[in-house]
Formats: sequence, C-alpha cells, structure tokens
Amino acid sequence: MSVVIAILGLAFLILVHEAGHFFTAVAVGMRPRRFYIGFPPALFKTTRKGIEYGIGAIPLGGYVKIPGMHRPAESDADVHFGRVLRQRPELVGPTQRLKRALAQEDEAAAQTALDELERLAGEHPPEGFERGIQEIRDGLSPQAYWRQRSWRRIAVILAGPATNLVFAIGLFAALFFVGGGKATTTIDQVLPGKPAAAVGLRPGDQVLTINDVPVDPSDIPTQISGSKGAPLRVSVERDGRIVTLGPVRPQKIDGAYRLGFVLRGEKLDLGTSIWQSVKLTGSVTKEIGKSLAGLVHGTGRKDISSPVGISQTLNTAQKQGAETYFWVLGLISLSLALLNLLPLLPLDGGHIAFSIVEGLRGRAVGREVYERVSVIGIALVLFLFFIGVSNDINRLGGS
Repeated sequence: MSVVIAILGLAFLILVHEAGHFFTAVAVGMRPRRFYIGFPPALFKTTRKGIEYGIGAIPLGGYVKIPGMHRPAESDADVHFGRVLRQRPELVGPTQRLKRALAQEDEAAAQTALDELERLAGEHPPEGFERGIQEIRDGLSPQAYWRQRSWRRIAVILAGPATNLVFAIGLFAALFFVGGGKATTTIDQVLPGKPAAAVGLRPGDQVLTINDVPVDPSDIPTQISGSKGAPLRVSVERDGRIVTLGPVRPQKIDGAYRLGFVLRGEKLDLGTSIWQSVKLTGSVTKEIGKSLAGLVHGTGRKDISSPVGISQTLNTAQKQGAETYFWVLGLISLSLALLNLLPLLPLDGGHIAFSIVEGLRGRAVGREVYERVSVIGIALVLFLFFIGVSNDINRLGGS
C-alpha cells in the first residue's frame, strides 16, 4: 500500500503539471485534443466534448495534446499517408496535391485536397487515415498553437512548471502553518521501529535533559548526533511528572546518529508561513541549480533520480509519517518545475525559448530547426534519465 501511495503522489504531481497546460490552453483559445497521465498504450480512456482523457500504461509522465504545434509540412503527408497509399493507389493524386499545397503554404488548396482525400477514402478508410486527416486539419485550424501570439504560447507552456511551483509553495506554507515553525522541546512524532519508540518515548513528552544536561530545542539534535552512538538517558516531562528513559543507543539514520523522533514546531501565522515557504523555495531552487550546474563538471551526478527513485523516496517518506511525506512531495514538485524549465526541447523550457525567439524575429522558426534542436535535447534528456536510473539501481543494490 505504501508503494501505491508513493506512485499516486508522483502521478498527482504530473496531473497538477498537465492541468496547468490544459486549463491555460482552454483559457487562451487553444482547444486541447488529449489529456493523458502516463504515456500510451492507454489503460483507460474516454472522450468528452471532443477531448480524449486517458491514463497511459507507461507511468513516466503525461501530456496534453494541443492542436498544431507546428505548421503542417510536406513531410507530414508522407508520415500519415505513406502506408495508406500502398493499399489505396487512387489516393496518390490528391496526396500529391496536398503535399504541393503544404510546400507552398497554400492553406485553401490544402483543405481542398484533404476534402478530396476524405471523399475518395469512403466510409471505410484505411487504418490511421482519419487520424492523419485530423492531425493536418488541426495544424491548419485557427486554434493551432503555431498561429498564436507569442505571449499565448509562452503562457500555455509556462503554466505547467508554474503550477508545480505554486503547488510546492502552497504545500510548504500549509506545513509551516500546521506546525513547521521554530522547534520546541515537545515531541511531535515518534517514528516506528526506531530507538525512541523502543525506549518508550511518546508524542507530547517534553525533553528536559539528555545525560543529565539541560537542553533547549537546538541542543537536542546536537547532543544526540554528537554521541556517536553511545548510550543516552533522556529525561522528559510527561503528564506533570518527570520520567527518565534509557539508556538507549542512537541509530545512524540518513548519515547522522538519531533516536527517531520529530520535535513539534511553534504555530506560525498565515503570512509568516507563506514567507517562510517562499524563502525555503528560494533556498531549494538555489541548491537544485547548483546540482544541475554540477553535472557539467561531473559533481552533481548522484543528485539525479529517475521516476523509480522518486517513487522510492516518496515510499520511504510515507513510512516516516504524513508530514514527512508531504514535505518530500513539495520538494519533488519544485524539482519537476525547475527541470522542465531547462531550455531544451522537448522540455517546456525549450518551447518557451523558441517562442521568445520567434516573437523577436516576428516569424516562425523553420520546422527543420525544431527537429534538429529536438534531437539534441532528447539526447540530453535521455542522458539525464540514464544517469537517474543508474543511480537508482545503485541505491537499490546498496552500493
């Protein structure tokens, strides 16, 4: 069940991202054709008001299909109808007319050729034929992405990462507001299976001394980690009386000696919670930027994870309690936002960069330029994915 919860958490972040693209596209007049979580083949799909909603079998992401990402080109006719022409040679003539019209950017002639193709195909067109017709018609429609003003295209693409960013800030603010302020000496959570639970420490206990030394909130983690695993006695106030627990040996957890409990935070007001959330987001963004920059020098490789590692991290966090799970979920949402803003096609940042260039030029960049740059971007994204998978395999193997 914990693995399922981890996967659902990652799927929810993808849903948040794609919903940003989807609703912004609708708002600016680009009617999406598909909204998928995961990639095909589809495990489930349904069509409502001309939009296909689905859940894909490959849980590595998701996508919103917006009509006409590029102006239809002559090569599109070969891609969509190449196999069809071998089965139906009578369609060769109108297909050639379509290709000439697309090459000359004669949209009226292209629409006429598409009408002729549909008429000759009849009521039982070959497999894939109708999809090809629809793809080219979408590219020629007034709603096509490539036709829109630069600000509209940027708004639609930026909405995905921006929604992940806003979600992360909102989640951090909620966690700060609930109890993530300045630490107190009161125990908030005791992690199951850890030394604190074994020795009988309980939520609500107020830590007074460690090895007979009075402690304040900042002293508690320092005293425990500084023990290097040596036995400790912990005195707490419980229900108005003093209880001494231990001796108990701290356990090495995530590289430091700990007993396995979480201190309660002082309650913050809403404004302070939001400000602390923004500050935390800025600090984490800076560290993620350093990790990405470190890849150039080979120092940030171990910080990269694939969806397998992300799910494993969420799974581990869920076992440590709901609050830890939501902190990690927020951090992953922020990471997804920043990664997608890298200026590489097919990432969102690449599309934003091209929209800015096209806005400055006053005309679209050639289709062939998109394709060449995409090859480089896809290679780099696959390289990052390979590093992440390699790191995750090493972690799972304990190396």
